[in-house]
Amino acid sequence: MTSQVPNESREIPAGPLSHLTVLDLSRILAGPWATQVLADLGARVIKVESLNGDDTRRWGPPFLTRDTSDGTDDSRESSDAAYFTCCNRNKESVCIDFSKPEGAELIRKLACSADILVENFKVGGLKKYGLDYDSLHAINPRLVYCSITGFGQTGPYADRAGYDFLIQGMGGVMSITGQPETDTQSAEPLKTGVAIADEFTGMYAATSILAAISSREQTGEGQHIDCSLFDSQVAMLANQGANWLVGKRKPKPMGNTHPNLVPYRAYPVRDGHVIIACGNNRQFQSLCSVLELKSVSEDSRFLTNADRVENRILLEGILEKRLAHYSRDRIISLLEIASVPCGPINTIPDVFDDPQVIARDMVVRMKRSDDQDIPTVAYPVKFSATPATYRSAPPKLGANTRVLLQNDLGMDNDAIERLMISKIIVESD
Repeated sequence: MTSQVPNESREIPAGPLSHLTVLDLSRILAGPWATQVLADLGARVIKVESLNGDDTRRWGPPFLTRDTSDGTDDSRESSDAAYFTCCNRNKESVCIDFSKPEGAELIRKLACSADILVENFKVGGLKKYGLDYDSLHAINPRLVYCSITGFGQTGPYADRAGYDFLIQGMGGVMSITGQPETDTQSAEPLKTGVAIADEFTGMYAATSILAAISSREQTGEGQHIDCSLFDSQVAMLANQGANWLVGKRKPKPMGNTHPNLVPYRAYPVRDGHVIIACGNNRQFQSLCSVLELKSVSEDSRFLTNADRVENRILLEGILEKRLAHYSRDRIISLLEIASVPCGPINTIPDVFDDPQVIARDMVVRMKRSDDQDIPTVAYPVKFSATPATYRSAPPKLGANTRVLLQNDLGMDNDAIERLMISKIIVESD
């Protein structure tokens, strides 16, 4: 069953980062991904949006739906795209136009008491508002300031805009993703199905922020974190990067096969495909036993993984021929009994129907202040003492503007109304 968070007033234990306040000036995915990690672990995250809101509120369809009194669907006009909900849980939305001096001053006041600031503007883009690291460090030396950009604060590409698709291409991952080249067709570069450069950059940013907070506990000083999509993508090349650096082997697209392991791919069976992933000799021997291929298990050409990689084409042909006689569920059942890593290729609906996903409470349903029901994907790590918390649904645009200005900055209603009239701030209706 899914976890339920019935409303935003529910009493929920504080998370391990509940002592930290994050000022989130980021938008789209990499920055919000990082700040949602911090929010799920208990940090207070103040999401500062422009008067038009985070762009991803409009990145649909699909949109959140809400029935109106006359039975029509007003989702496009009054709600948010599903995209926005994937990375903005547990945040307060505050609309402040900091391109105007009065708005920038509000951000500086909020930064005085913040522990962390995350932004993903172009290099130097916040300096003209007095919201760059040097300016805010001067008024709050303990501030951990994380800048997320396409290419980093230095280097010949520093001024370039960076988007996930572009970074996947420039960072090498598209050159090794997709079907291999054949005699009749060249290999076509292929991006992944989700924005992995953004997501991994967000994870690197969150990890680095927590390291900087740990350092601050020892030194009393914050610091500037320079986190880029390009650097993160290069780091993510992992074994493929090492294959080149160590062995000067130029990786290429290999479809579902693995450059360093055999057998390790998706195999066709009678009614679809099954993934078999043998990471050691014992697993390969067990696979051969299940498939009744004793001669193959004893063949000197296949005894070690290095042998199997060297004789990949021959071995793959033997396995394909034998596996073609099995149904997907039957071979998975037999291989699981033999402790051979294997599994199906699930669609996204299959994933959320999977009994393991259900048992692990990987879907959290949340209800917003306007009674909008929003299903979200849970924080994936389980803690024995300080679990992730689900305190509030992805917010409406400007939902927390007035309360925050009153409580954090001590402003009265008259002052807030003047800011609204001047279009410095916006609050949701």
